[in-house]
Amino acid sequence: MILNGIGEIVQHEWLKTPGIRPDMNLTLEEFIVMPNHFHAIINIGKNRYNSFGGIHGINGNHDIRGVDGRDAMHRVSTINTDTNTSINAGNIFGPQSKNIVYIVRGFKSAVSKQVRTDVSYFGWQRRYHDHIIRDKEAHLHIQQYIVNNPQNWQEDRFYTV
Repeated sequence: MILNGIGEIVQHEWLKTPGIRPDMNLTLEEFIVMPNHFHAIINIGKNRYNSFGGIHGINGNHDIRGVDGRDAMHRVSTINTDTNTSINAGNIFGPQSKNIVYIVRGFKSAVSKQVRTDVSYFGWQRRYHDHIIRDKEAHLHIQQYIVNNPQNWQEDRFYTV
C-alpha cells in the first residue's frame, strides 16, 4: 500500500503509541493502513493496570482481569459487585483509562488533530471493531488477514479507481 499524506500520519501516530503509553507495556504487531480503514494487532503486556498481559487489537483484544478485580480493557468489575459500592453511579463502566478504548481514542484524536490542519473533510467512524484473540490459531489467522488486506482492496465495497 502506498500511503498518501493522511496515511503517513496514521502510520506515524500508530508507531508512536507504545512510547506515548510506556506504563501500559504495549507492543505493536502487524498493522496496515488502508485507503479507508486501518487494521492492527497490539499486545498489552503485564502492567500495573492488569494482572496478566494479552494480545489486543483493532480487530483484536484479549480478556484481561486487573489486579483489583476489574477488567483492564473496559474497567468493569469481573467479580460480584452486589456489595461493592465503589463503582461511580454516574458511569457503570468505571473510568475509561488504561484500556483499549483509551489507546484507540488517543490514537484517533492525534491523527484527527494533525489531519484537520490541512483538510476539513476528514473523520473517523464513530466506533471501531475489536476482536478477542484467544489462541495461536486465531492470532495467525488475523495476522494473515492484515498482511493480505492490500491484495483484497479491489474487492472492498468502497474501492474506487
